[in-house]
Amino acid sequence: MFFYTVSGLSVASSLVLPGLIAAPELPGVTPDVVIREGDVPAALEDAESLGPTWQVAQGRFLLEVPGIIRMLLTEGREIVFATADGIASEEAAVFVSGTGFGILLHQRERIVLHASAVRVRDSAVLFCGPSGAGKSTLAAALSDAGYDLVTDDFCGISMDTSGLPWVQPDGRQLKLWQNSIDKLDMAERRAAPVRKVLEKFYVEPRAASVVALPLAAIYVLREARPPAAPGILRPNIVDGALMVRGNAYRPAMVRRMKQQPLYFQAAASISQRAGVFTLTRELNFAKFPAVIGWLEAHWRELGLLERAA
Repeated sequence: MFFYTVSGLSVASSLVLPGLIAAPELPGVTPDVVIREGDVPAALEDAESLGPTWQVAQGRFLLEVPGIIRMLLTEGREIVFATADGIASEEAAVFVSGTGFGILLHQRERIVLHASAVRVRDSAVLFCGPSGAGKSTLAAALSDAGYDLVTDDFCGISMDTSGLPWVQPDGRQLKLWQNSIDKLDMAERRAAPVRKVLEKFYVEPRAASVVALPLAAIYVLREARPPAAPGILRPNIVDGALMVRGNAYRPAMVRRMKQQPLYFQAAASISQRAGVFTLTRELNFAKFPAVIGWLEAHWRELGLLERAA
């Protein structure tokens, strides 16, 4: 077995999971999550809802990536997978550690956002947006500017008894396109390809947080196109809550697993306690120093960084 710590959970896996940072085996400790190869049914007899490639039953989620892998996730504790004929394990692994683990976090009733995060002093700051919004690239640039990576691509948030949202470090490497690696001068830290068919690679962050951090702010990324002007704005609390809910990892999953009330409550709490903002900027590598400057100025206003004397 191979061992990892993902989103604060100890994981034992029979499958090597590229992009996850290995953890030592803890003798005598039962892992929170087990990932193993095994028999996966073609269908769930007691399915409560279903779609073309998925089925949901009490405590179970059956997912198929056609031609690549089928997974059965149970109670947020186990992923059993079966790869399609002729598919290499490393080709299937990205779906287990990505989509599979994201659904597993949903099963554990985490608030799962499509976001990357960095550490700012003793807090976590999230950057949300759809694929291609620049979450990983901005997190990589901030990591090299001295802000430790907390999560990449998706982020599991848990609420404590007082309603304070906490972010667990996900123990992952960055996933960056080759163009971003070249522009950010990170070629020496480039690791395995995410998929053989993509020019996208895992990249070792300069430094990564290993502790859970309170969530201080969420920035929803937007491209600066007229009439949207570059800058940071705070929407009203209702719009902020809707933005949080709208950036759930696999929003359809929230509906399929009947978690709309959980997300609405969490979104309202996050919006009230942490602050939700829009960050509108040009998708231009030359503008990164300026964007980081905006963020640092904003973090000083919020009290996350020391104010200038």
